[in-house]
Amino acid sequence: MSDYTQEQIDAMETEIKEMGHYALCTAWRFSSVGDPRFRSDLITSSGKSLGDIFSERLRAFGGFTPEISKAIGF
Repeated sequence: MSDYTQEQIDAMETEIKEMGHYALCTAWRFSSVGDPRFRSDLITSSGKSLGDIFSERLRAFGGFTPEISKAIGF
């Protein structure tokens, strides 16, 4: 049983789809362990997991580049 409603999961999908390259990389680097945007068990109404949606969007931008890594810092 998920601790998120379908409405919340679908809202996270929309959020991911609106994130730009820099925002995706920042989330990847600084989000807490268990961030729902990276989970494969949270399935959207479209049938895809949030984790798959996030990783596909990040790959579409060219992934986590060295330039963005340096800009974000640690």
